[in-house]
Amino acid sequence: MDTVATVCDVNATSASPVSSFIDRHFRHFNAAALKDAADAYVDHLDAGGAMFVTLAGAMSTAELGLSLAEMIRRRKVHAICCTGANLEEDVFNLVAHSHYERMPHYRDLTPADEQALLDRHMNRVTDTCIPEEEAMRRVERVILEEWTRADAAGEQLFPHEFLYRVLRSDALTRWYEVDPRDSWTLAAAESDLPLFVPGWEDSTLGNVFAAHCLGGRIRNVHTVRGGVECMMALARWYQATSATRSVGFFQIGGGIAGDFPICVVPMLHQDLRIAHVPLWGYFCQISDSTTSYGSYSGAVPNEKITWGKLGTNTPRFVIESDATVVAPLIFAKVLGW
Repeated sequence: MDTVATVCDVNATSASPVSSFIDRHFRHFNAAALKDAADAYVDHLDAGGAMFVTLAGAMSTAELGLSLAEMIRRRKVHAICCTGANLEEDVFNLVAHSHYERMPHYRDLTPADEQALLDRHMNRVTDTCIPEEEAMRRVERVILEEWTRADAAGEQLFPHEFLYRVLRSDALTRWYEVDPRDSWTLAAAESDLPLFVPGWEDSTLGNVFAAHCLGGRIRNVHTVRGGVECMMALARWYQATSATRSVGFFQIGGGIAGDFPICVVPMLHQDLRIAHVPLWGYFCQISDSTTSYGSYSGAVPNEKITWGKLGTNTPRFVIESDATVVAPLIFAKVLGW
C-alpha cells in the first residue's frame, strides 16, 4: 500500500509541478491565502458552481491570456467582467506583439524620455510600450467597418460583441504575432463566453468610437450599447445562472471591473424586490490596495456582507499581492498544472 501511494505521489508531482510546488511551499500569509483560494475555487467548481472573473488593471498587457485562455477553454471560467482596456489590449498584443517595447528600467525614465516615447507613438503601460500604429490603429480600421455597418443598419451591440465579430471573421488573422491559443479574447469569442464591459468609453477604442460620433461618421451613439444595458444583461445572466448553480466571484484588482458586477445581487434583491436572490457563493480578490479608510478596492470582504453581496458562510479570500504574479499561479493550480 505504501509503495502504491509513493508511486501515485511521484506521478502527481511530475504531472503538475506548479501545483505541487504551491502545496509544498505556500503555507503562510499571502502564500497560504493563495493556496486556500485556489483550493476553494476547485471545490466550488467540483460542487457544480460557476465562476465569474473580473479583470481590472492592465492584465491583458501583462499577457494573462497565457493562462486565462486555457481556463476559458477548460470551462473553469463561465463569464468575465473587464475594463475596456483589458478587452482591447489582449487583441492589440495578438496583432502587434513584435512591435511592443519593454522598458525594464521605466522608473529611471525622465520626462524627456517619456516625451520621446510619445513622439514615436509608443504608449507606456508600466514596463511595456504599446505601438499606436501597429496595435491601436490596425484594430481600429477593422472594427470601424463593423461599427459603421451596424450604424447604417440600425443595429446595436455591446463592445465585446463587435470584437467577437472581428475575431470570428478572421479579418485580423494575417497580423497574428503570438500563438492564438494565448489570446483570452479569442478563446472567449470561440466559446461565446458571456462578457460584460462597464465604462467602455474610457478605453482607447471607446475614445475612438466617441471621436467618430463627434466627427459624424457614426450617427447613432447607441450603436455600441452602454452601461445601464450592460447591468441589465448581467442581471439576466445572473438570474438564469444562479437558478441552477452557485456563482463565485474571482476579482483581479479593483475598480469598475469588480465594483460594477458584484452589485447585481443587492440590485436584484433590494431594488427590484426579487425574493431569495442567491448571494455570491465564493469570493476572492487579488489586490495591492491595502485596507484603508473609504477605499472600496481595499475593503475587506466582510464589508460586503453589510451590502447584501456575500453571506456569513461565503468562502472569502483576499490576497494582498501583485496580480501578475498571483493570478497565473492560481489558474495553474485550478488547471492542475
